[in-house]
Amino acid sequence: MKFKLLLLCSLVFAFILQSCVDTASTIDVEDTVFPNANEIVLAMESGVNLGNVFDNGYQSIEFYELGALITKYKQAGMKHIRIPTTWIDGVNGSSLANQEGRINVEHSRFQILKQVIDFAIERELYVVLNAHHERTFKANYDGSDFYNQQFSNLWTDIANYFKEYNHYLIFEILNEPEGAFGHWGTEVSPVSEQALFFTRQIMKIGVEAVRSTGGNNLQRTVMIATNAYGNHNQIFAVYPNKATLPGQGSDEYLAIQVHSYDPWAFCGENGRNSAYPGDASTAATMRSIAEHGRKLGVPINYGEFGVGRNGNQQERDTDLVRSYYRTVVQTALDEGMSSTVWDDRGWFGLVEGTVNSGFTFKYNIIPFMLIEN
Repeated sequence: MKFKLLLLCSLVFAFILQSCVDTASTIDVEDTVFPNANEIVLAMESGVNLGNVFDNGYQSIEFYELGALITKYKQAGMKHIRIPTTWIDGVNGSSLANQEGRINVEHSRFQILKQVIDFAIERELYVVLNAHHERTFKANYDGSDFYNQQFSNLWTDIANYFKEYNHYLIFEILNEPEGAFGHWGTEVSPVSEQALFFTRQIMKIGVEAVRSTGGNNLQRTVMIATNAYGNHNQIFAVYPNKATLPGQGSDEYLAIQVHSYDPWAFCGENGRNSAYPGDASTAATMRSIAEHGRKLGVPINYGEFGVGRNGNQQERDTDLVRSYYRTVVQTALDEGMSSTVWDDRGWFGLVEGTVNSGFTFKYNIIPFMLIEN
């Protein structure tokens, strides 16, 4: 009897989800005037990543499951969803874009991606869509016409496809630049002239590709990143002043996304709780990032943060870890920034369960972090 009830609930939920998506795909989503990036970032408040899905396929790329997750996140108080998406590199044996950067809108994975975007926007959740792993591109980028055109083609195609979408859709140019863009402990220092030039150049190419498509994309919020895997401390080197930004500070629809897993000895999957420097230290660093953003005149989104454990998950079920998550979320809000917690349903997992049994919040981290002190 219990199984039949669960099956019936699942079928009803599936019907509701599909009906909502059908509605979302046909409504007129074009706005006349968009809020600027600062207004968008403020409205985004707190959100979550749909990690390990469209970026690498480790989790199920299945609409009804993702719809249930999004519903769970929204009920908790999330205001936006980030959808990490890999385009040129393969995911589960196929790519969404070819080597020229041209996307295949008929690909089944792209069609599900569109369903998820529509579903979230229909619920007035902001959606951040990016170019995520693209490891081949990052490793081999040399500033040549081939790679520049490949990247420009990619963002031109993405932007053209979603051009009529409203301000709830946000584009993020390139997640965590590394490889040729620089990272600590590699051959390319992230503070070298080459790494800084490449990072600024690729962000400019992406932003210009989006803007070139016109329409709503002239006013769409677009996020650029720092190098060294998007480390927040790199904002001072990559964007020291307005002249280093795409548009040199004239684009009011530009935002900067940074990531923080600092210190890695605490946040990393092999980290330990004893390495945490404390909430005051975490908040102080974030405030310095926010202050630099204000000097640039560009709002900041903390697009990834979290604590992972490989083999010692019980360390995450502690008040110390929950307090870290809350500190990041509340400091971001206090400083006029938004934050997007990393959830991969693995080392950094924040939900558990299934679409049939129902999802629950792991270690109560999400409900705890969204409650103001």
